[in-house]
Amino acid sequence: MLEDINRTLSKCLSWVGTVLPLGIKFFAVAVAAAAILLFFDLRTLGVLCLLAGCFCAYFFRDPKRETVFADDEIACPADGTVLSIKTEDDPNSVVIRIFLSIFDVHIQRSTVNGRTGEIFYNKGTFLFANNPAADKNERNLIQLFRNGNPAQFAHVEQITGAIARRIECWVKPQQDIKIGGHLGLVRFGSQVAVYLPKNAVRVLVKEGQKVQGGITVLGLWK
Repeated sequence: MLEDINRTLSKCLSWVGTVLPLGIKFFAVAVAAAAILLFFDLRTLGVLCLLAGCFCAYFFRDPKRETVFADDEIACPADGTVLSIKTEDDPNSVVIRIFLSIFDVHIQRSTVNGRTGEIFYNKGTFLFANNPAADKNERNLIQLFRNGNPAQFAHVEQITGAIARRIECWVKPQQDIKIGGHLGLVRFGSQVAVYLPKNAVRVLVKEGQKVQGGITVLGLWK
């Protein structure tokens, strides 16, 4: 049954790409609940339930992205709006923070061709993801090294928000990764931070700019 729903739903939403299995499950549950509510003539609740299911399917979309990046380009890891570009705790690193609204694609992608390092998960608060203090929220840091070179890092940090309270990491430590490849997902509104060596890159994006994961060039290696 789920396969039939998946085929139908993916066809209807072909313009946004495929839908992740979790989105299909949420949609299937919503359709079943809507059918029961409509059977008992609870039309308003049934329609609302169906709309919620459609939104879940839309939220968990996985658009096909096959951008070819030049060797010196750093890929943006997420869809959203650039919140800030600045040096924070480490004077040798520049941090680019991207806010993801509930309407953005929430899949995170690799910034480089290379290899993962360690993965660090930290519990924290659940402030709104566009809050400057959201760097204290629950988060998951994925170390990424260009061609395995420790000096050329482009780490990606998944950060929860007030609504997004579930981080999914799909990669493991010491794993080969391709630029634009899937790293994970944060559910329902979140923030993504990218850590780059300050003196080794030229950042191309600006604060307030809309960006797309696996499409936008975040910066260039010097």
